[in-house]
Amino acid sequence: MAIENLGLRKKAVILSPNLNPTDPQVVLEKRGSASESDCSVGLDCLLSIVRALGMGSCLSGEGAAGSHGGAAGSHGGALPYALAAAAAAESDVGANKRRKPAAAKKMKRNCSFDAKMELWLHRIPKRLFVNGSSEVACLFSKQGKKGINQDAMIVWENFGSKEDTILCGVFDGHGPFGHMVAKKVRDSLPLKLCAQLQLNSFHKDGHDDIISSGLGSLTSEESALTSTNGEAGIHNQNHTDKTTMRESFLKAFKVMDKELKLHPSIDCYCSGTTAVTLVKQGRDLVVGNVGDSRAVLGTRDEDDFLIAAQLTVDLKPNLPKEAERIKKYKGRVFALQNEPEVARVWLPNANSPGLAMSRAFGDFCLKDFGLISVPEISYHQLTEKDEFVVLATDGVWDVLSNKEVVEIVASAPPSSAARKLVESANRAWKFKCPYAKVDDCAVVCLFLNSSSNHYSASTLIPNGTETSVNQSGIGNKKDFSKSVDMDHSGTL
Repeated sequence: MAIENLGLRKKAVILSPNLNPTDPQVVLEKRGSASESDCSVGLDCLLSIVRALGMGSCLSGEGAAGSHGGAAGSHGGALPYALAAAAAAESDVGANKRRKPAAAKKMKRNCSFDAKMELWLHRIPKRLFVNGSSEVACLFSKQGKKGINQDAMIVWENFGSKEDTILCGVFDGHGPFGHMVAKKVRDSLPLKLCAQLQLNSFHKDGHDDIISSGLGSLTSEESALTSTNGEAGIHNQNHTDKTTMRESFLKAFKVMDKELKLHPSIDCYCSGTTAVTLVKQGRDLVVGNVGDSRAVLGTRDEDDFLIAAQLTVDLKPNLPKEAERIKKYKGRVFALQNEPEVARVWLPNANSPGLAMSRAFGDFCLKDFGLISVPEISYHQLTEKDEFVVLATDGVWDVLSNKEVVEIVASAPPSSAARKLVESANRAWKFKCPYAKVDDCAVVCLFLNSSSNHYSASTLIPNGTETSVNQSGIGNKKDFSKSVDMDHSGTL
């Protein structure tokens, strides 16, 4: 459950040293009418694609981590965000003034580049990222009562220029700049995933000499993921194709997180985002997940009842393997007395930031203490019994069960199912948590049989029927009888 004091959020934003009027959103609003020639726009698009491949991040060197890396490395326990921000501001005062114009110019250039890439992405047909619907999907997001909407979402049909491929994703930002992180991941992660899929396809076809340096090798984190994720749920899938998809997800998530660390205008030190990203190619469904957003499949059982099958695991710090990794790297995991059901990740020597998930993009103050951005990857082969997939941020799952979500989506027209689900979640917040601030909600509904316009009420989920494809268990039911003051999706 995401409960946050709005005053604290505003204070955190004021303390941050990196909030800059050259932010990509501001730059985009100030652009006005385009004045570049067609050749210039084409060149910008090409450069955007090249950057999406992650080459810039790979060539930047490990020492270019910026002020975030310096803050984490120079303090054994890593300072809380406010102190780190003050220290960074003080160090900037004594820096060489001759270097400031060059740094400002570089930041302005990068912001302009991001704005141009965003403008180019918005022109791509069949790529939806705002409230709306298509023939096969619908998406809807609504701001809660905590400030700016930090949730983002995407549906991209014909992904990778393949007619049978669709990408869907939801991203739940947290921290002072969570909305910027979520938006950046929404725009950049699909491009990196597409690039890696193409590179790995070349690799599978025998073009090792072209892309051997681009693929690299799996890190220890990725190896650990492979050993813990298992092979459950993978049926009749060509080994090479499965491996190609897995490696593409792993590499894309790794490059995305590194780009965030090096980003000149988005402060990701105590800000980050979840990401649950789905790629449907033909009858194959692959899901990569970091954080506590969730994917649920609406499918039919042997008696033709519509049931809920959870495709992802909420990656919380209280999961045994997640807690073991965090403690191994000196991070701490515990819950506060007034919210004993919410385990959080803390720095070794400071009661901050209190992150309520064990994996996330960004949040670099915790990356040396067990927090990782390696996705948990699951595979599902679709059958004629599978009808739709729901991706949603925890603003939905905190107040509605998997069963309730599937019932709501099944009872609504496909074009408005996401909207109805978000509105139902908002009502549930007010009923179950009358003293809590409603969390942001974002929902993507992907219909696997677009010819079906509605579902019969007589074949909805029978009472108590709910299953999990991952066999890892569904998150514990929360106690909504208590009023708390924390943000369950992010930091304190």
